[in-house]
Amino acid sequence: MNRAKPLPFVILVALAAVALFVKGGASEVAPVGAADTGDTAWMLTSAALVLLMTPGLSFFYGGMVGFKNVVSTMLQSVIALGVISLLWVAVGFSLAFGDSIGGVIGNPLTFAMFDGVGGATSEALSPTIPLLLFALFQLKFAIITPALITGSFAERVRFSSYLLFMVLFSLVIYSPLAHMTWHPDGLLRNWGVLDFAGGTVVHMSAGFAALAGAMILGRRHSHKAKEEHVPANIPYVLLGTGMLWFGWFGFNAGSALGANELAATAFATTNTASAAAMLGWIFWDWMLGKKPSALGACIGAVVGLVAITPAAGFVTVRESIVIGLVASVVSNLAVHMKTRSTLDDTLDVFPCHGVGGIVGMILTGVFADGGLAEGEFTLFGYHMLALVIVSAFAFLGSLILYKIVDLIIPIRVTEEQELIGLDLSQHGETALGGFPMAHPSANGNGSGNGHSGMTKAPSPEVAGSR
Repeated sequence: MNRAKPLPFVILVALAAVALFVKGGASEVAPVGAADTGDTAWMLTSAALVLLMTPGLSFFYGGMVGFKNVVSTMLQSVIALGVISLLWVAVGFSLAFGDSIGGVIGNPLTFAMFDGVGGATSEALSPTIPLLLFALFQLKFAIITPALITGSFAERVRFSSYLLFMVLFSLVIYSPLAHMTWHPDGLLRNWGVLDFAGGTVVHMSAGFAALAGAMILGRRHSHKAKEEHVPANIPYVLLGTGMLWFGWFGFNAGSALGANELAATAFATTNTASAAAMLGWIFWDWMLGKKPSALGACIGAVVGLVAITPAAGFVTVRESIVIGLVASVVSNLAVHMKTRSTLDDTLDVFPCHGVGGIVGMILTGVFADGGLAEGEFTLFGYHMLALVIVSAFAFLGSLILYKIVDLIIPIRVTEEQELIGLDLSQHGETALGGFPMAHPSANGNGSGNGHSGMTKAPSPEVAGSR
């Protein structure tokens, strides 16, 4: 018998009720005019492309984990589409892009419940597209960021705890970083720090939160036993990589906020950096006597996409080749260093997204106009300062949030639930379909369903061979 958990639904009903009555405050960045139709069409497309990245990530991660955790891992990405969408409307967009409070955070009342966010443009935020479209485009970035973190604690996190952490991370870590980096009055932006599409805001924040998560949740039992990790489905990883690469054109080229030359530059540098990183990863492995694997090619491609993200509109196509290649080698080395340590970052989120974001941030300070390659140190110096601040803020802030969540809801599943897999223990499902209830502990945390007709799930060894 499942234990009833009414609180999440009560919160959702309360949010719906509040939406009918709450109004935002007057904004200093109020809408001012009509939108450009060409820019609007491109940004609608870009927002849709970025949304596609989250289900792409679910395939990318879902194919890498063990078979008994495929459904749970994929859901951890997809559920962010729902949770962050409502949170962004309620208060997230205001915290990220509302009237600045000290250059660190936005006024939560500025755009509460999207009040005042409509079809007109905003001179400060979206001069040629509707403010509503700008808010929705930014929403897609806010969605994928906590989803990226999940790869670090895959196969051992409690679903309800993850939902709570996702909300807190978005409010306490992501929104302030977005404000400081992208708001016209943001602290880092006023220092001249360049982050074209989220190398700092998205990838470094997710990477360091992932590092903190892997440390807090500890090692999986299979990791302690030094069991070989067998990915459930490499074709899923290939599919996810293709979806991510495709969607990343909206992620980076869309950050030009218009159908213009800057968007074309970002489009080209994005594709080229990813290509260089894909080949750099597998050729580096090949040079060391390893086989060029599909998994390595996919990871390399994504590392290149991560690294070019902060620089996409600020560097040339030729420079993007260097960025992709350097990032692939550095992240490859970071993965092998992690492998030799006791850190159990399940899907190498920190070595790939965290380190990839760091490399991109540094090389943006090198190659962008006024950067180190031109003999100027100011931009590079501020990038190094921002790197330290963002790293410390994301890592320490996430550590605290994990601790808070763990006090409210134990963040890690029990040993028995981990052994039978999160698909069954958290959701009562398997990747083969149906609603098998293979073990009395499958609903040990109150998750699952009330279906009768118990069907035994295949063993991981048998299922993994399918």
